[in-house]
Amino acid sequence: MPRPHKQSGFTLIELMIVVAIIAIVAAIAIPKLVSARISANENATISTLRSIATAQQNMISSVTIDTDLDGGGEAGYFGELSGATPVRVWSALGTGLGAAGDSAQPSFLSKQFADVISDSGDGIIERNGYYFKIFLPDRGASGIVGGIAERDTGGANPSAYPDGGNCELMWCCYAWPTQINRTGRRAFMINEIGDVVATRNTIGEAGGPYDGLNRSPEFDAAFAESDDMSSGVALAAAGLTAQDGMTWTPVGN
Repeated sequence: MPRPHKQSGFTLIELMIVVAIIAIVAAIAIPKLVSARISANENATISTLRSIATAQQNMISSVTIDTDLDGGGEAGYFGELSGATPVRVWSALGTGLGAAGDSAQPSFLSKQFADVISDSGDGIIERNGYYFKIFLPDRGASGIVGGIAERDTGGANPSAYPDGGNCELMWCCYAWPTQINRTGRRAFMINEIGDVVATRNTIGEAGGPYDGLNRSPEFDAAFAESDDMSSGVALAAAGLTAQDGMTWTPVGN
């Protein structure tokens, strides 16, 4: 006579216990994974900004761009630094764009920096969960130097060229998260001085955080004087107030 088989399996209570344990582990692990990703992205962004500063120094010292023919090299945009677009050149009518072959060869930045996208008409690039935007100086008036962003297709915009003389002396680049609190938290800036500065970029700060294409820094955001990128960075330790109302501090080496 065959003996009955005992049915094996999980009870509902056992399944509920397993689900609860998984939920607890996920609640602990996921925030740590996100935090680790944010930290990695921020460190990569700082490194990228320093690479951009080196590229600008090399472009200036090579005199690849000299729109005023004074022998002094000028800073460039991502399209120019990566060799993806023609550089600015001198012409009898003033600054213009070079021909198709007038690009930086070899380039000062890799082709990964050539993929310029639009931020409300300005050109930016995306790397490691951050957006980057370069501003070059305008001609200036009464000692005040404005900033001009890159064209959204890369390189200089023929309707608003930066000033050749000022481009020998200054430039700046901002970086901010593509998704606040997911790909990064802090926002960063570097200029011709070569030091990276950062702001905590929290919701409670003036104007809210820089967050993807929802809000991006103006050229004078971290500077001491309104509309003047020649005024120097407004470091909180020096008692200066940045134009965006945020607290900017140096990033350690």
